[in-house]
Amino acid sequence: MEVDPVLIAQLQFAFTAACHVIFLALSIGLSVAIAALLAMWARSGEDRYQRLARFWARIFAVALATSIVSGIALSQQFNSGWSQLAVFSDNILGPPIDYGVTIAFVTAGACLGVLLLGWDHIPRWLQATVAIVASVGVATASFWALAAYSWMHTPTGHTIVDGVAMPSDWWIIIFNPSFPYRFAHVVNASLLTTGFVVLAVGARYLLADRHPEQARIMMTMAVTSIAILAPAQMLIGNLHGHNTLKHQPIKVAAMEAHWDSDKPVDFHILAWPDNSAEINRWALSIPNAGSLVLTHRLKGQIIGLKDVAPQNRPPVKTVFFAFRTMIAVGLAMIAASLVGAWLLWRGMLFETRWYLRIAAHAWWCGFVATIAGWIVTESGHQPWAVQGILRSADAITPLATSTAPIMPSLLVIGSAGMLTIAIYAIVRLIALGPQGSSGAPPARGSTAPPGSSHDPRHRALASGS
Repeated sequence: MEVDPVLIAQLQFAFTAACHVIFLALSIGLSVAIAALLAMWARSGEDRYQRLARFWARIFAVALATSIVSGIALSQQFNSGWSQLAVFSDNILGPPIDYGVTIAFVTAGACLGVLLLGWDHIPRWLQATVAIVASVGVATASFWALAAYSWMHTPTGHTIVDGVAMPSDWWIIIFNPSFPYRFAHVVNASLLTTGFVVLAVGARYLLADRHPEQARIMMTMAVTSIAILAPAQMLIGNLHGHNTLKHQPIKVAAMEAHWDSDKPVDFHILAWPDNSAEINRWALSIPNAGSLVLTHRLKGQIIGLKDVAPQNRPPVKTVFFAFRTMIAVGLAMIAASLVGAWLLWRGMLFETRWYLRIAAHAWWCGFVATIAGWIVTESGHQPWAVQGILRSADAITPLATSTAPIMPSLLVIGSAGMLTIAIYAIVRLIALGPQGSSGAPPARGSTAPPGSSHDPRHRALASGS
């Protein structure tokens, strides 16, 4: 059976990148949450904030370690699976990626070590300061990684010498046209993703009648933040979309399954794009809504897919359905955040069990939206590795067809193992709770220690009921 080496390389990169993206998002959000909790502890002196910070710091340690290891694996793929991309662009991509990994290792890792080892030995103000530095370190590492990634989508500030991209203006390279929008979008998405994780954990503790004081703090912080972040993400996404329309219009055409540039853009709630026939087989649409959003005119026009040769189009179905997944989950997150804010304002948040049940199962929302957004960005970028300059087919490592799947398969298996271990560790830490094995007393009639797998409240927490 003949395999497509380009597809193999893309699938390898996609799986490793997905592992990296979800734990990077959790690392960014948790670093900010821990810094906020320790700042409140430093100001108020109330130990409940430090206990909660210590709980999330253990989970942050797992997320950060997984993010760093998967990031290293991702960078190594430039040599193993994408050597021609490395040859062409290493002078530009190498320094930012190295800066990002180094900062994540040195700054965030060192600060986390100080916190984990020094909870009872350093003063409150120093713990808060170290946590703030750690959050800045994680954000800075993301800054460099996203600067390199954005350059591949909107390459600027370089010259090509003997088939190799050489930097001519680092300021323009780093602050390339898509970077500010992508950075804002990713950071806000990371905070929003973490907000829903914290909301879900707090709701599960309340439903299981465990750690009620910490659960109320979690839910208050989560609802307050996501009520701001969720609507903001829609506005940032709209700005990012307009920037994409300017620099990568064919990606937007694929997002909207828009074929004819001489027609206004309908917003297809659902459709079935047919790339070979260059039509949508069926569609449930809002007429001209896409034009209004994209051009701010009711009958505004954008480039259509037919204006580009088929070999230069992205995979339309993949981009179209991933974009709609992101929108659907994003709208659900906005609704959940606003309802939660209203219940908090009315003083009913902690007693409204139907909302607690929904919130307890909403932990996945940010991760799904993040991965769907990444699929839109990367699939919509095809067939280019570096937009308009280097095609993906020319960027992979030349390998014999028979050996092409071997190394990617090993990397995927390794990434899957790492992902499984990280998720298991986080689930166990959540089940243990903010106070560890010294949590609330066992339920009446139970002799099991709190937090153990025999505690009925532990089983309730694991099921989210």
